[in-house]
Amino acid sequence: MAEKIDTPNEKEMNIVGHLAELRNRLLFTAIFFVVFFIGIFIFVEEIYYFIAQDIPFDLNITSPGDIIWVYFTFAGLGSLIVTMPILCLQLWLFIKPGLTKSERRLSILYVPAVFILFILGIVFGYFMFTNLILPFLLSLNNGMFNEIFTVEKYFRFLFRVLIPFALLFEIPVIIMFLTSIGILTPKFMRKTRKYAYFILLIIAALITPPDVVLQIVVAVPLFILYEISILLAERVYKKRQSKQQS
Repeated sequence: MAEKIDTPNEKEMNIVGHLAELRNRLLFTAIFFVVFFIGIFIFVEEIYYFIAQDIPFDLNITSPGDIIWVYFTFAGLGSLIVTMPILCLQLWLFIKPGLTKSERRLSILYVPAVFILFILGIVFGYFMFTNLILPFLLSLNNGMFNEIFTVEKYFRFLFRVLIPFALLFEIPVIIMFLTSIGILTPKFMRKTRKYAYFILLIIAALITPPDVVLQIVVAVPLFILYEISILLAERVYKKRQSKQQS
């Protein structure tokens, strides 16, 4: 029997169909984002007081717009975090038809892993911020200046620390995925370890105050995270090799 060849029109219809499916899945995710946004918006005051209990000083506002900024920023970031598993699941369902049975079973594990690592990154970043970065910065004042902290500037600085940590904690998942599709190998990661460490050290320097000791303290967990990623990549690589040989 002759193999069926898709005509240009059929290929174009397939592409349009895939794009329509992707649009519908993104719209489905956006609906959840809006629902979560409204729900978190209602409880922003409680969330703020929960976070504010760890702040060793009073926060001030310079305009009524700062209050609105707090509500929208907290609700936006919170709903983005809560919606992340749904977005990952929808993207997985989108690519699912093109995966084999074993690939589906393996790739579905990435959905909760992405969310869990993101939360761990936020928790770790918050711990580093409240216990190391913020006390270090406050110690530099030593009574020289009157301290007036505004809500917007404080939380902008806080998020500038938390978000990079949350993204960096996704390194293991990204490396495992790239290894599973053959782009990365554990051997290559070990060979380029010193360059990876250098990049991580630069990132640590960008999100921490200009203190060498503090930058190293922040960079060391990132180095450990990279080494864990190599071990996980090794397992994925061995499984991939065994499947190719069988």
